[in-house]
Amino acid sequence: MKALTWQASNTVSVEKVPDPQIQEPTDAVIRVTSTAICGSDLHLYEVLTPFMDKGDIIGHEPMGIVEEVGSAVTHIKPGDRVVIPFNISCGHCFMCRQGLQSQCETTQVREYGTGAQFLGYSRLYGSVPGGQAEYLRVPHADYGAIKVPNVGEDERYLFLSDVVPTAWQAVDYAAVPDGGTLAVLGLGPIGQMSARIGKHLGYRVIATDAVPERRAMAERYGIETLDSSEDGVAEQLKDLTDGRGPNSVVDAVGMEAHGSPVASAAQAAVGKLPSPLGRKAMEKAGVDRMSALYTAIDSVRRGGTISISGVYGGMKDPMPMMTMFDKQIQLRMGQCNVRSWTETLLPLVDDPSDPLGVLDLKTHTAPLEEAPAMYEKFQKKQDGCIKVVLKP
Repeated sequence: MKALTWQASNTVSVEKVPDPQIQEPTDAVIRVTSTAICGSDLHLYEVLTPFMDKGDIIGHEPMGIVEEVGSAVTHIKPGDRVVIPFNISCGHCFMCRQGLQSQCETTQVREYGTGAQFLGYSRLYGSVPGGQAEYLRVPHADYGAIKVPNVGEDERYLFLSDVVPTAWQAVDYAAVPDGGTLAVLGLGPIGQMSARIGKHLGYRVIATDAVPERRAMAERYGIETLDSSEDGVAEQLKDLTDGRGPNSVVDAVGMEAHGSPVASAAQAAVGKLPSPLGRKAMEKAGVDRMSALYTAIDSVRRGGTISISGVYGGMKDPMPMMTMFDKQIQLRMGQCNVRSWTETLLPLVDDPSDPLGVLDLKTHTAPLEEAPAMYEKFQKKQDGCIKVVLKP
């Protein structure tokens, strides 16, 4: 089959690789019909390269048609249409029973002290072959695979793999009070959906981004926006909220925020080290660009909550602990527990009125062969690129 593979820093290519096979009774194999490029895929493209191996198949937002199932998989069968969560969880361990599927004890990557495996995402999360491919082996499909109707556009259901549940969890963790104000930093796919969910739940939402096309997309949903390339965004947020700041802030940017030239240089340097040295440096250093998180800390009101959905990777990042303590900030974060939100979200994405705008998120569609060019376009924010869907 054809699959998108990581080759080197800033280099991916479509290659011929062996077809996936059933390996465990809980496996399934699907023919991928749609698979999206995620903002966190760009971290593999440039920042987390020390944890990548040449030939790794990437991608963690797939859906498709079931081709084959293992003997322990009973809720789906060949011919069914399914969405596959990005994290791989068993559904029966202690953590899964707590609704913390991203910490699944069956698939935890203990070598690196990280949580559950997930598809196509480096040694840190198990080096499991990903979904930007013609076919995909789905581990723990007996629990993870989400059966969806066989009618309608893929994009109505595709984003149940990551974007919609990640954004829903981000807003849930933000603990916005009734009638409160939610600020969303970053209007990539997760930020777009977080802002829409906040609006859907009845909050006032103010979102920030430097890219005009991203702000324009959010404004279609009645969301107030600010240009994050301007100075004083935290002060502007306070001015719009009676001088106090928003009740809650979602940081949907993460480690590659703009406005952090020193950290940017550190990321670039670590990414160019030989893999063993680069891995050691990332495990021991603070290499994240922190400007978005600092803006969240500065702008949230006293006693407010910051919810972090943007990915961070440094182990020694400096944090303004005096400010955080003094302001009595509540902080929540983590990979999304996708299957915890499935039953809540399926009716919303299945609703013909499309209340979350899942059919208005994709900006670019391309065949798998064009994936390398689309990665570059997405990374450089060219041509209004916000969300790319690949069609293998």
